[in-house]
Amino acid sequence: MKHARNLFALAVAGLIATSGMAMTKEEHKAAGDRISADYKAAKAKCDGMTGNAKDVCQKEAKGNEKIAKAELQAQYKPSDKNTYKVAEARADAAYDVAKEKCDDLQGDAKNVCQKDAKAAHVKAKEDAKVARTQAKPADSMAEKNANVAEAKKDAAEEKREADYKAAKERCDTMSGDAKDKCVADAKRMYNQ
Repeated sequence: MKHARNLFALAVAGLIATSGMAMTKEEHKAAGDRISADYKAAKAKCDGMTGNAKDVCQKEAKGNEKIAKAELQAQYKPSDKNTYKVAEARADAAYDVAKEKCDDLQGDAKNVCQKDAKAAHVKAKEDAKVARTQAKPADSMAEKNANVAEAKKDAAEEKREADYKAAKERCDTMSGDAKDKCVADAKRMYNQ
């Protein structure tokens, strides 16, 4: 839950950061070149690593590059669509890194880790969709409120489903009555 709030806070910070002044074509190109150079430097640091640590490092480098490119595009051509793409890039990057970290685990622990990573990803993307809906103009306040309410409802359903799948995966690590009770509790908790 805390992780999802952190991702949402990052998404909101990205929304604020990308809502500033647009940049010139030359500034855009220079910033793009800096992003490429930063990515190459970050990736080069990974080359000295081995195993999954190297894989995680590479995912982090690639994720940071994608986020920086999305932020650059949002600053260059400010729009709600590009602002949303920043939040989406942040969610995708966090998910890719989290999934890669799961590869250090095995069996049930790995499966649980992957489901938890997916749940955090779904939450971050749904929060970004709600933020985008809140930022969109509407013809009337009633229409805007209805759109936001619908987006929040959809987001809550998607988050609940992802949380249920993660909880069910944790139950699968158990057996017998403990597993049955765990599944029943998860179904009750997530309205399944």
